[in-house]
Amino acid sequence: MAEDGTVAGGLLTARAGVAALDDHGVAVALDGLIDGSGIWSGRGALAGIERTGRYLAGTWEPAAPDEGPGTAGEGSWARFIGRIGAVALRAAVEPTRDERRRRLLALLEIWADSPFADPEARIRTGLVRPADGGPAAVRDERGATVAVGWAADGLRKFVDVRTGLPAPPSLGTIEEVTDVPRGWGSAGQVRRLVDLVRERGPVPWDLHAVTVLRDGTGMGRAAASFALAGMLAAGYLPRLDDREREIHRLKLAEIEDGVRERGRMGPLDRLELMADVLPEDPAELWEPQGMRAVAERIAQVWRERYGRRTVVPERTFDAVVELNPSSLSAGRFCAAFTDHAAIRGLGSDLDTWIRNSDSGFRPFATAEDWGLRDFDDTLRAVVPNLFWVCTELPAGDPVRSGVPGLVRALLERLNHPGLLLDAGSLSRAVGHTVADVRDRFGSHPYTDGPEPLHVESADDGLTVVVDGVVDRRGDRSQPELYFRPAFYADDDRSRTLLAARADSRHSPALELVEWLRGPVCARIVERVEDASLPTGSYETNPAHSAPALTAQAATELGVDQDAAALYLQLLTLRTPSDRNIRTWNGWKPARHHKAAAVLAERGLAVEDKRARAGRRLFLPGEWIHAKKPYQPMEAWKAQLLGLERAYNGRLATPLPLPTRTLPELFAHAWGLVREGRGPSA
Repeated sequence: MAEDGTVAGGLLTARAGVAALDDHGVAVALDGLIDGSGIWSGRGALAGIERTGRYLAGTWEPAAPDEGPGTAGEGSWARFIGRIGAVALRAAVEPTRDERRRRLLALLEIWADSPFADPEARIRTGLVRPADGGPAAVRDERGATVAVGWAADGLRKFVDVRTGLPAPPSLGTIEEVTDVPRGWGSAGQVRRLVDLVRERGPVPWDLHAVTVLRDGTGMGRAAASFALAGMLAAGYLPRLDDREREIHRLKLAEIEDGVRERGRMGPLDRLELMADVLPEDPAELWEPQGMRAVAERIAQVWRERYGRRTVVPERTFDAVVELNPSSLSAGRFCAAFTDHAAIRGLGSDLDTWIRNSDSGFRPFATAEDWGLRDFDDTLRAVVPNLFWVCTELPAGDPVRSGVPGLVRALLERLNHPGLLLDAGSLSRAVGHTVADVRDRFGSHPYTDGPEPLHVESADDGLTVVVDGVVDRRGDRSQPELYFRPAFYADDDRSRTLLAARADSRHSPALELVEWLRGPVCARIVERVEDASLPTGSYETNPAHSAPALTAQAATELGVDQDAAALYLQLLTLRTPSDRNIRTWNGWKPARHHKAAAVLAERGLAVEDKRARAGRRLFLPGEWIHAKKPYQPMEAWKAQLLGLERAYNGRLATPLPLPTRTLPELFAHAWGLVREGRGPSA
């Protein structure tokens, strides 16, 4: 490229100053709206889009007739045709960084001068199988066709423009083709938005508009803020700088949660969500209600595509963000309880099968439309946290009230014979191949899938064993185990499965299924369905959930009811921080201090200051440290809750599935104290 921005075939870009912006920063600015951003690294993406438009319009000639205008990334930018409003929204709003905004505005300027912004242009996109050695672009009196991006499996993306009655010239055999949509983004609209941003500066951020979008969809505040900024993209958001975080008014935990909100959204989903939400006259964006109108339009599209979730209390949502159910965002976690019928994999039975991998890996279980992944994520996130939901959310909370319905839905899905779940790997002590375990699981191969597996398998009706594959180094992976929960029971086949699998920490489905069907889960659900806990009260307050026990403890300890309740909480609860205690008990600081002083005076507790405890009152005895996300606590309590220490003596495992309801746990802990086995220095 020469200093004037030219190449052999003509101008790299016709705009002064744009060449300096045409670098890897373009992919960063478009992150989440394009595929394969790594392919966009380097220079020339904007120039490639510009040359493509000019070639289609007949205003640019390549150096060689068959050369074409070159590529811009891997070609997914062609989806912007008819959906450029999503790019324009991101370019206009205040949270977008200036260096990204400059590149987006440069793209929009190029776009406005191209056929892509002409609502009358007859444009199609699709996939073509070009002839060997064929041209990358063709043009005649019928129109023009350009290959965009690189070939994959013999196919290339293309864009064509028809100028006559017949179809435009083709690059080969067309496999897929569709007319582009037509929405916001005429040349006049795009130019006006660019001019307004440069004249007035970016559209000021409106936090009330974020609330409008949150309330209109049920998504979390962080996700609503990102969506309103055109930035609902997992790859884009972790790179928020201090200025962006300040504009969004979000904490780090909220940002991380917002990133997970639409984990299954692809670039096309994001484009279509925001393609037509800008006003006909872009100047309306700078009006006092401008961004609120945008929020309402995004909410409408969201509801049409994904439905509207129940809006949960902000305090509940914030508590779930802090809980951090890793496989689900807080919004998706809450929706599993409040709107489980609308959750993919929960509302109806899920038919699954084991399929071959296209990438040389071992076969894996799957279902249509990510259904199995969503079900598995939900199972892993909600079941270990059911106890938390039932005990640390108040009676009457919509998430807590949804526990019985969610548990029933999970049990119904688990009883479907067509559901397969991952049971982990085969233990090396048992065998290394399917052939090693045919005496355990039989000789019948797995045949329920749409195609034969490429590796050996065995299927005894409950368990499916699938051989591992050999990697490039010649190492064979262990066979994988799958099971049908509908047939998992207290029988020989189930015991054979349990005895054959390796460590269950990374594949806990068997334990989760067994616990869901067990008596403890049933009793926890009964606690929620029982209306004895007053609305707004917490199970974590023994004065409400175990009043007789609290009275007994007060009498035998010789303390008042408040001190007895606080003592039972210190004995049993994982996080009895000062803030939590006051929330659960409805106490002001003075009342809390009074109860704590009584326990300290009686030697039932000690006052201290310890890292990550959030409190000053502790049970006597050893204290066990822990790093995030695990909770430090007293050694006596850790043993009560079934927590084991790691090799370094710290706590480094999540809480095991509960073996008692919370009132039962209060009673058990108090029983140990009465027997002289309580905490002591």
